[in-house]
Amino acid sequence: MARSQWIAVRSVLVLTLLTGLAYPLLVTGLARVLFPWQAGGSLIERNGQVVGSALIGQKFQDPKYFHGRPSAAGDGYDGAASGGSNAGPTNPEFLNAVRQRIDEVRRENGLPAGAPVPSDLVTASASGLDPDITLAAAEVQIPRVAAARGLAEAAVRELVHKHVRGRQWGLFGGEPRVNVLELNLDLDRMSGREGV
Repeated sequence: MARSQWIAVRSVLVLTLLTGLAYPLLVTGLARVLFPWQAGGSLIERNGQVVGSALIGQKFQDPKYFHGRPSAAGDGYDGAASGGSNAGPTNPEFLNAVRQRIDEVRRENGLPAGAPVPSDLVTASASGLDPDITLAAAEVQIPRVAAARGLAEAAVRELVHKHVRGRQWGLFGGEPRVNVLELNLDLDRMSGREGV
């Protein structure tokens, strides 16, 4: 083997060790030390059982719970199939699906025909795993959830507002948002139930 080939082979080996082993181990180690909850998956436990992650949405269909965004990931919120539908506003199937979701949200929540529906209740996020909804999407659902649980709307509204998160560092993150799993777990606690 010529000298230039040995240099190339050694370069590949050194770079593989640095970028394929040393760097990932360093970053993972730092993440575990500096951000242990996030590096561990932001898992939420109730009664010693993991019930979900604060970073990955779950499908809630029971009227007693707040519902999250629709998911285009696999059969819904499938972390192994993360991704959006990639269908745009000119795609007839996408438009029909959104219209059906709008009708469903209005029917579920007792909204009159023509009432505005927050877009995040009828469109999936880019990952299909979004755990949050906007404050507007949560507020639309308050009367349904309160009625299904026999609670006062004011109490449910207060609980929703306790879960509102603003922009990260005051700059990033768009509109105020609510983590659906955390809200539903607190709702269960408020109703005297544990778990989801």
